[in-house]
Amino acid sequence: MATHERLDEDDPRNPYASANRWRHQESSSFARAAVARDPQNSSGHTRDLSDFLNSSRVEGERPATNGTGNYKPIVVGDTDGAHDGAPVDNGKEVVCGPLINYRRMEGRAWHGSVLLVTKGGGEIQTFQPVLSLGRQANGSNGVRSNHGIDIPGICLYSDPRNTFWQFPLVCDIADTETKWAYSIADVRYKSTTKPKTSYFFVPAASESMRIMFHSCNGFSVGTDEDAWSGPALWNDVMRNHTKAPFHVMIGGGDQIYNDGIRVNGPLREWTDIGNPKKRRDFPFPESLRAACDDYYLKNYIRWYSTEPFASANGQIPQLNIWDDHDIIDGFGSYVNEFMKCDVFRGIGGTAHKYYMLFQHHLPPPASTYTSDVPETTEAGDGQDPQQLIDTYVRQQAFDSSYIIGSKPGPYVAEHSMNMFSKLGARIAFLGIDARTERTRHQVNYPETYDLIFERVREELRTAAAAGNPFRHLILLLGIPIAYPRLTWLENVFSSPLIAPVKFLNRRFGFGGGVFNHFDGSVDLLDDLDDHYTARTHKKERNALIQRLQTVCSEFSVRLTILGGDVHLAALGRFYSNPNLHIPVEKDHRYMVNVVSSAIVNKPPPAAIANLLASRNKIHHLDPDTDETLMALFDKDPGNTNKTRSSNNVTMPSRNYAILTENSPNNYGASANGHAESAENQFDGKDGHAFLSQGEFGAGTKHKAADSESHGKSGDGALDVCIRVEIDQHDGEGNTEPYGLSIPALDYEAGKFGSNAHAHHLRHHRSRPGTSGAASTTAPSSVPSLPVSAPEGRH
Repeated sequence: MATHERLDEDDPRNPYASANRWRHQESSSFARAAVARDPQNSSGHTRDLSDFLNSSRVEGERPATNGTGNYKPIVVGDTDGAHDGAPVDNGKEVVCGPLINYRRMEGRAWHGSVLLVTKGGGEIQTFQPVLSLGRQANGSNGVRSNHGIDIPGICLYSDPRNTFWQFPLVCDIADTETKWAYSIADVRYKSTTKPKTSYFFVPAASESMRIMFHSCNGFSVGTDEDAWSGPALWNDVMRNHTKAPFHVMIGGGDQIYNDGIRVNGPLREWTDIGNPKKRRDFPFPESLRAACDDYYLKNYIRWYSTEPFASANGQIPQLNIWDDHDIIDGFGSYVNEFMKCDVFRGIGGTAHKYYMLFQHHLPPPASTYTSDVPETTEAGDGQDPQQLIDTYVRQQAFDSSYIIGSKPGPYVAEHSMNMFSKLGARIAFLGIDARTERTRHQVNYPETYDLIFERVREELRTAAAAGNPFRHLILLLGIPIAYPRLTWLENVFSSPLIAPVKFLNRRFGFGGGVFNHFDGSVDLLDDLDDHYTARTHKKERNALIQRLQTVCSEFSVRLTILGGDVHLAALGRFYSNPNLHIPVEKDHRYMVNVVSSAIVNKPPPAAIANLLASRNKIHHLDPDTDETLMALFDKDPGNTNKTRSSNNVTMPSRNYAILTENSPNNYGASANGHAESAENQFDGKDGHAFLSQGEFGAGTKHKAADSESHGKSGDGALDVCIRVEIDQHDGEGNTEPYGLSIPALDYEAGKFGSNAHAHHLRHHRSRPGTSGAASTTAPSSVPSLPVSAPEGRH
């Protein structure tokens, strides 16, 4: 464009606007425009790939550090990690970090790590940084010399571009919350605003962690980042961290967006190949692997150095799982023949390498996939000598917090990395890697589920035997599992009626914005296939929920599920069939799915959120279990009008979530600010109504939404607050809070019946108030008792 005029996506003058309003990635028109504007390819024609890879690239601008500056999609990054012909530094210049991770608790010891990325390196490192760690005294600054320890850095990976240093941290867990400080001496930070000392907090031995959860932490290619004020919500995260420090920051996937690799990166010309068969058969030689490796490295350095996210990832210990955008949009959900092509296998391995380094602080495999050396397809076994020239790779070893899959994934030749950690005194955490093993027809291998549940039972059993049982179990999934169905849309997109249109698209480009660039399927079909609620994943999903129900009843632990991916906020939940008359406090089937997405990426149009709300029917997982979204949003954030007045279940605005246990050590506080009733006034109600005292009054006026009362009760419930952006143009990222409380589980075996063998209860009509009609409005008051409801039977 000749001018710098900002164009909205709805503006017909905008050549980058997506023809498909469902998508949050770049449109096909954007991809074509990106090629046309490139000075290396002004003709717009496809050139030889090797010429493109060897051509010079325009360096991208580093984003401003206040969260409100100009944000431009990375081309192939800043010069932080590049071979630019300059003399190699002495290894003391920091190009990224420090980044802090949490790993586990053992007894009275907190375990974590810090990652630092320095410029230069190779097979031999000439400089070893040292981190100083110490407990912070009240009123002091920096590390106390009489309590500090020095931790030499461990080299995870080093090549002539960069060196990755890991510093293992072990902190004492005291009787009160402690503030710890760490600093790394004798290094130089490129950023002039980077503090010399960073701080983090460890909870008291008798308390659980304050949790911050986020997902979709980046922009899709083609998004007007200025129009969204950059990653502004991280300013709000840091404000709340200052008020009440977060002990852990859980990333639910898409911590970084690497989709630009196919628009303004080394896969652009491959993407432009019009013939799907030629694209599928394209090799992934060393030259292309090296270019993709450089792209992922530079994009990570750029994004993890972008403020205010950079400040957060140095002060709030992280736990992360990955999702498709950490690799490339839709990875794992395209047709099998295409997913097995050399290029997708190659970028899967390369993305996994930097996922290991940046997000887990672990050494990567010695080599990643390349079609030049087929041996690299063997997970962890094959080595490519070309990739190891002047390169050091530490031998792989996994922390005890990981549950490693028994066999490599089908498209990423690595084992899945699932996690189990203790989040303080009474909360356990389980993170399922739902991307490494994913195909269009499975999320995880059956063997992986067996390993996961074996580990969970072992941990819960050990804690109970020690007299310190877990009361809450946090399950992290990349994608929501209690969410409205779009089966009708799946049927349309996979219908044979689409075939003629697909043929016209392949031959003449007809309907280009409707079909994706990879396997030629209808755009958005990969997103639908990604969902646990897709028909291809239905059996696997139901089996997972039922196994989780068994664990909850066996150990009387309340399960809460965290999910992201969908770019809006919502609150789904599973619960027992109302005919069983089980109070939520006793209901092992009651599981809340906190859907929080995205913290950075733009939300879908309001019309999409309203459509999803209209599909909010009560679904029946089995004769005993119902599910639906809860009416959480009693108003739009601030004075905005983001949804129609009848939609109280989906919120199309950027957001993140805070979860805090109402510690039983908070003596004398009542639950939710309401007097408890001896009578179960929610008995027999379906999911379109409030189901418990913790849900009653959910929204902006709930005590969990108020920072002064959030987590301050003493009933052991888990307070959940979803903080929703008010104005996308506000660089400070101010938010509106919406809250509810999730009670701890007090399961009584045998007290309540089951409908498992009552076949007449399988049908929707047998349940009171569950006609199947969608409801998206909030209940106005405590629901009345049903007129009649049959007793549940064994």
